[in-house]
Amino acid sequence: MTDTLSELEPESTQVNLERLNLALSQGALARARQLINDDLSAPDIAHLLSSVPPRQRTILWNLVEADSAADVLAYLGEEERAEIVARLEPEELAELIESFEFDDKIDLLQELPETVINEVLLAMDAQDRLRVEAVLSYDEDSAGGLMNTDIVTVRPDITVDVVLRYIRRYRELPAMTDTLWVVNRRDEYVGAVALTQILIADPNTTVREIMDTEVEPLSLNTPSDEVARRFERLDLVSAPVVSDHGQLLGRITIDDVVDVIRASADHSLMGQAGLDEDEDIFAPLVKTVRRRSVWLGINLLTAFLASAVIGLFEATLEQVVALAILMPVVASMGGIAGTQALTIVIRGMAMGRVGSANIRALVNREVIIGIANGCLWSVVVGAAAFLWFDDITLGYVIAIAMVANLAVAALAGTLLPGYLKSMQIDPALAGGVVLTTITDVVGFFCFLGIATVMYA
Repeated sequence: MTDTLSELEPESTQVNLERLNLALSQGALARARQLINDDLSAPDIAHLLSSVPPRQRTILWNLVEADSAADVLAYLGEEERAEIVARLEPEELAELIESFEFDDKIDLLQELPETVINEVLLAMDAQDRLRVEAVLSYDEDSAGGLMNTDIVTVRPDITVDVVLRYIRRYRELPAMTDTLWVVNRRDEYVGAVALTQILIADPNTTVREIMDTEVEPLSLNTPSDEVARRFERLDLVSAPVVSDHGQLLGRITIDDVVDVIRASADHSLMGQAGLDEDEDIFAPLVKTVRRRSVWLGINLLTAFLASAVIGLFEATLEQVVALAILMPVVASMGGIAGTQALTIVIRGMAMGRVGSANIRALVNREVIIGIANGCLWSVVVGAAAFLWFDDITLGYVIAIAMVANLAVAALAGTLLPGYLKSMQIDPALAGGVVLTTITDVVGFFCFLGIATVMYA
């Protein structure tokens, strides 16, 4: 089970919302309760809760039956879940998440304020509390923070027959169990054996004879994006997590990795607009205005910077009015070229394919592409400017400026992500704003500067 929403068809979501709105407007709470609990699954209910304003969300949540509430909570997005959890007592929350899978329980607790976490932990039984506290001590964006401690381990010297009898003693195996982890008497990881291999092996065969010792364990501090890359590269379904001393502590399963990939994709998309990937579409107005105003303010400062550059060439603009008409063309083309390079590099960094070892080759490639595209389109734009204003000098000015700006844009788009990352700034969040500033300033400066020289 994941903490992301199910992918409902938009039409289905809207139909369910209309039916619920009709029932609520008529005061038919019993009908609304039936629609929610009898006709919809937990992921569907969570999807609906995330599709309505907070006031209506509260009403619908109160209609969810107690035996479904935990599943619905697990499927809600982070902000929507935090809103509902904030109204629950610690004892009530602890009881609600008792049925959560261990990793979902950790995900929820990591979202809560520390004071609330402590209260919820106190409401748990001692064994659960110790397990949860151990995982909460690790960075949530690391293998330790992602891992699940529900694992089945076996010794290498026992037979398959013993393993099968051992497995049958479980009332149910932990979810997503595809592998048994092999440890020695000091609980140090030594290998893995697939359940399918156990089922088809001779009962008298020892685990040592059929185990796979090439499954590399993950260390506790492995970053979550590296974990995702490992799963993708090796087509893993699960992977062991070990301590610095090699002791097996838990496992990471593919459902957790899918969440990491989804969160990373959402972050890249939303970050370009300065938004939080977990933002509730019906978040409180004050909260939303505050979030968005920060990036609008930053953009305003960069706009003033670009305007200041234009102001340096006021006399040239007064002399050749056509320059004001064509200025946005140069800046816009540079912005697109820079964004293309920026996107390629950010994606490459996220996939572990771009680093200090190959960044020089990538810079050379992107700059050559920028210059080539600049030369191609400068001919088109230069010719268009000449035909439009019957001024060959103007055609030369915009053509030269476009080649220069596209080359600089490609260079900036390639180098910016690495520089921002070295400054502990998220490239997905700040890269677009900084790049736009560079392409606007350079584009205006080149265009108007060249025009000043050529019309002098």
